[in-house]
Amino acid sequence: MKFFRVIGRSIRDAFKSVGRNFSLSIAAITCVIITLIIVGVALIIKENVESATTKLKKDLSIVVFVSNDADNFDVNSLETQIKGIDNVDPTYVVYQSKAEIKSSMMEESETFKNIMEDWDDKENPLQSVYIVKVIDAEKIGETANTIKNLENVTLVKYGEGMVEQLIDVFNGVKNFSYGAVIALVVVTVFLIINTIKLTIFSRKREISIMRLVGASNSSIKFPFIFEGMLIGVLGAIIPIVLVIYGYYSLYNILGGKLITEIILLVPPKEIVFKIGLFILIIGAVVGMLGSASAVKKYLKV
Repeated sequence: MKFFRVIGRSIRDAFKSVGRNFSLSIAAITCVIITLIIVGVALIIKENVESATTKLKKDLSIVVFVSNDADNFDVNSLETQIKGIDNVDPTYVVYQSKAEIKSSMMEESETFKNIMEDWDDKENPLQSVYIVKVIDAEKIGETANTIKNLENVTLVKYGEGMVEQLIDVFNGVKNFSYGAVIALVVVTVFLIINTIKLTIFSRKREISIMRLVGASNSSIKFPFIFEGMLIGVLGAIIPIVLVIYGYYSLYNILGGKLITEIILLVPPKEIVFKIGLFILIIGAVVGMLGSASAVKKYLKV
């Protein structure tokens, strides 16, 4: 019971202390607001970069050209073999006959229509294909080579060379976004902790008096720790509101895409509340750590 009384009194004193030291508290809260806004923006960028990278990797596919000499049995057998390859997504192995390819090309272009409309099955020089998606885009080259060696396969195309470069770029951007977020979080922690340390250090006289009247270490530290947490939480409110409202507005203005349909933004409901919670936790935890560190190391309680 005593522990809960100490906690309750500490929380009450923390609210009073923030009010009594309003100017110092505002300075600390302002620092928290600015740094957490930057972290929130970085997290939104990171989530969208990661989503776009994952989506583009999933969209990479292999085009397998089937020999014109293959009959229905050969075609079905080839499909079974392709689906049995480890890195192939068996749910997305799509067959397109040369007649279907011809029809699709005629619909896309009047020129193709004029050239192809009189072709019958024997005159049609096109080849039937399988569109194959892989599970791990980084192993697409190995998978393509495996498929190439199957019977009744005449050619395999997946954008050789360019795909590998594209994957390297994706990984580089993804790693950079992670690194940027981590760096910003570290800087944020440093700034908030030092701001709160300065705020508490300016009240060294107050702590000395508390010690002189016989206050225990815990009764001195707890109010400051909760005060730091309160400053962190108050400083997180504005960044959370700005992140949620700002991203919803940006998403609606851009129509859910960035420049083209290829780069789609992550729907706000999927990330804003997760990011908001993360910002709140950073503010609260870092505020507590800053206060505890200041009381322990700077004031030698």
